[in-house]
Parts: sequence; C-alpha cells; structure tokens
Amino acid sequence: MLSLLLPLMAIPTNTTSWWHFHLHADILLLCVVLEAGYLYAVTRMRDAVSDAGRVKRRQVVTYSLGVLVIWLAAGTQLHDVGEHYLLSAHLLEHALLTLVAAPLLLAGIPSWLWQVPLRRRGVLPVARLAVHPLVVLFVVNMTFVILHLPWFMNEALTVHPVHLLFHVILVATALLMWWPVLSTVPQLPRLNYPAQMAYLFLESLIPTVVASFITFAEDPVYQFYVRVPRLWGFSAIMDQQVAGGIMKLMGGLILWWFIALAFFRWYRDHESAERGPSWPEVESELEQLGLSTKPTP
Repeated sequence: MLSLLLPLMAIPTNTTSWWHFHLHADILLLCVVLEAGYLYAVTRMRDAVSDAGRVKRRQVVTYSLGVLVIWLAAGTQLHDVGEHYLLSAHLLEHALLTLVAAPLLLAGIPSWLWQVPLRRRGVLPVARLAVHPLVVLFVVNMTFVILHLPWFMNEALTVHPVHLLFHVILVATALLMWWPVLSTVPQLPRLNYPAQMAYLFLESLIPTVVASFITFAEDPVYQFYVRVPRLWGFSAIMDQQVAGGIMKLMGGLILWWFIALAFFRWYRDHESAERGPSWPEVESELEQLGLSTKPTP
C-alpha cells in the first residue's frame, strides 16, 4: 500500500500545533476559482445566453455561502484537527461539505446556467440517467460506504492528495444527492413533494447504519486515529463515539428538516388547490406576465 511507502507522513508527533493557522493554498485556490467562475458566469456569460433569466441576489448569496462553508470546513483548523488528531472533527468536516455546502451551491446556481451544457448533443440523456433518483440512491450510498471503509479512510488520511480527492468526490456525489430535491432545471425537474419525502428517507438509511457501526464499535474502526496524539482528553473510543453521533444526528436533523419542509409545502399546495387562488396570487401572476391590475395615474 501507498501508506507503507510513505509511513506515517501525515501523523503529527505532538499536540502543540493544532491551533496554529495553516494557509491551505489548494483549498483557498479552489474557493477563489469557484467564486470567481460563478460571478463571471452570472454576469459576463449571462449576456451571451439569449434566454438567460434574471439572477436573484439571494442566489448569489446562497452560492457564496456554500463556497464559504467549503473553506471553513476544509481550509481552517477544523480540517487540521480532523486530518491529524480527531475522527469527530473529520466527520464534522464531511457533514459540512455534504449537508451544508453542497445544497447551498446547488440552490445558488440559476437554471439557465445548467442549460448551457445540457444543450450540447447527447448531454441531456446522460444527465437524465445520472440524476434519476434510483441511480442517485445507488451511486451516492455506495460511494459513501466505500469512502468510509477503514482501508480507504486510513489511506486518505496518510496521503494528502488522496484526501483531497476524497473530499472532491464527497462534494460531487452530494451535489448529485441533492438534485432530486433542489433542481430548478425544467428538463431535469425535482421530485414532487411526496416523492421527495420518500427519497430523503431512503437517502438517510445507509449513513445512519454507518454512523451506528462507528458509534457502537467496541474497538477503534480507523487505526490512523489510534496512532495520533490525543486532544482534550478524548480517547480513541470516545472520539469515535462522538464522531458517529455527529454523523447520525447532524445528518438526521438536516435530512428530516427537508422532509418536514416538503410535507408542509405539499400540504400548503393541497390546501391552495382546494380553495382556489387568492387575489394577491392572481395579481402576482399577472405582473409576471407583464399585465398590471393597478390603475394608471
């Protein structure tokens, strides 16, 4: 294994350097590219797309918050503590990347920007297959399980380029995971609300199983964290239990929040359909069509 060729290169020998700020140039560069590329696309590229819609300020803020979360998770001391000392910090980093940063990024990208590559010949059929809920469930959960297997995790923690690739794959599959819930692209629509609830429930099962296995294991699951120095009096087992709790509780709370949101939106739409549209809703629709009900002075 590669970790045997580079023995313990990523394992520190003391606990005195965890709080020192380290500039992670690769993560900083990635975040700059993500933000600058987005701003260029929604300003300069928008003028070149004939049917590009208006980019809302809320979308820009949402996307930028997603980039900020990526930096906070992977470019600060949280990453250093997770990479060198505590499994709990490492899994908190994963949760921030997949459950916070990914949906923020996806919600911030306007639909017309997705449609630019989708118009290329042969792209749309592949995209439809890739974001099919059953395909997404299989790909995302299999990737999640493989990335959290002990041999892969130990390898990634020992070799930094592998660890960086690990996080890129996590974010990429997380974007795929959130697509059936947050998509704004008409050709690749999100699921209806009842289907969203069922999808998110199924999506929560495998991570919960992995989290329970980590939490209730009697021995350390990842040998890397047995060899590292301890922080704040956390034993390897205590750290592992906290890590499993973070994975289970944070993941469960966020996914079930989206399930509850889908339920209340479904109930709202059902009630609205029964009582018919209100006058403010009619006015809003007419204004969107360029027709105003307000008398001209």
